[in-house]
Amino acid sequence: MYLKVNGEEESVNELTLAAYLEARGLLGRRIAVEHNGEIVPKSAYESTTLHEGDVLEIVHAIGGG
Repeated sequence: MYLKVNGEEESVNELTLAAYLEARGLLGRRIAVEHNGEIVPKSAYESTTLHEGDVLEIVHAIGGG
């Protein structure tokens, strides 16, 4: 299926947000994820199902000082 991730179309096989993030080495990292315009809490990654045409925005937290 195809998703739009950070503005780019991407072909994916994963069915959950957690599986998608894990496959890309992002699970457990300091990120924020928006799924179809809604912020997804980390506790909901496993239960968030991905569907054809969904839109993900993934932002990495960067510390500074």
